[in-house]
Amino acid sequence: MRDLTDILRAGLAELPPGPILVACSGGVDSCALLHALAQIPAARARGLRALHVDHGLHPDSAAWAAHCRTFAASLGIAAEIRRVAVAPAGTGREDAARRARYAAYAEVLSDGATLALAHHADDQAETILLKLLRGAGPEGLGGMRRLRAFAGGWLWRPLLEVRRPELEEYARACGFGWIDDPSNADVSLARNFLRREILPRLRQRWPDAVQALAHSATWARAAADYIGDETGRALARVRGADPATLAWHAWLELPDALRDPVLRLWLRDLALGEPAHAHVIELERQLREAEADRAPRLSWPGAEVRRYRGLLHAMPPLAAVPKEWEVDWDGRALRLPAGGIIALRSGAGAETRVPPLRIRYRRGGERLKPARSEHHRELRLLLQEAGIPPWRRARTPLVYSGPDLIAAGDLFLSDAAAALCTDHGVHIVWSPED
Repeated sequence: MRDLTDILRAGLAELPPGPILVACSGGVDSCALLHALAQIPAARARGLRALHVDHGLHPDSAAWAAHCRTFAASLGIAAEIRRVAVAPAGTGREDAARRARYAAYAEVLSDGATLALAHHADDQAETILLKLLRGAGPEGLGGMRRLRAFAGGWLWRPLLEVRRPELEEYARACGFGWIDDPSNADVSLARNFLRREILPRLRQRWPDAVQALAHSATWARAAADYIGDETGRALARVRGADPATLAWHAWLELPDALRDPVLRLWLRDLALGEPAHAHVIELERQLREAEADRAPRLSWPGAEVRRYRGLLHAMPPLAAVPKEWEVDWDGRALRLPAGGIIALRSGAGAETRVPPLRIRYRRGGERLKPARSEHHRELRLLLQEAGIPPWRRARTPLVYSGPDLIAAGDLFLSDAAAALCTDHGVHIVWSPED
């Protein structure tokens, strides 16, 4: 058996400075990690503490929390217990519990602190297989990182080269007990199925399967890191002046290895939902095949992308436009039903009331005589010539004074609208997004 404290001592030397918190579930892995770190003066000197997250999913969960507190106390270490509510999720109980657990980690972890997790080589092998079965790319196949930024601090996994049997042997040699969570035997959960049904059979045929998977993950991680560096540079090249746009011709010309990660990085920067792999394939197909006068649109949970001219636009899913909607308006900020806000504001930013106007959306055939223009023009053509994308044209609020259209958002004002603004010392402000 390798000396666990030697492994951890070497890892500690490479850690950023700051307190160390150990996530302790009560199982053999986390108890071994906490016990071994407690033997190292340098770890104690950094304010070594334990954290147990009680998911409340098992009748004995309170007893497990008490075990962790007692075990930490036997080592002279303080333990914090956090109880979380696991909200039902379409991705399953296992994923919902993980989300709740990591949310608790983020709340507890102070800036610059390190949270030590007891994931080991067998966990890494399971993770890689799960990612492979889900069609992951190099980032996913690289498995868990030994150290990564998290919630103002760091997540540290110092045991990724240690096998589970080694941790059990360490625990028996040190004479401490641990908790066996009965849910670990539930093979309806994907990770448990791999752990109990698949990996043992792989090791029968290939005894070094876990080590081989870890070796492949190292190669994949190096490739993922390289692609990650290139992704940022490529996004800078293809992104439009508006951060929510992408030059789609240039995006399609990127190497195969960069198109998907560039798209995802762009969407993450905009805090929008990321697509499934099938969505990316369909987006590429539509962009390549759609005629120049078409406006392809693709959506998925949390985002949609639309092509207009040379740019791909990303946005949250847009609300439907209520064609018959119409309302009186006195100039105060008005939240529009299809998204966005319109208001009359003074130069100092204050709202100003004016004689009642009417606001509605386009219904077709509208005409407007822009200020200082000699002729009425079709609003459809004015918006098109101004390069307003089709989805924004439909959501442009139209301002009426009696039967007359006097403004289209803050894009086009008639002489009457310009005079009204001058008389009241205001200007129209339209924000297409809330």
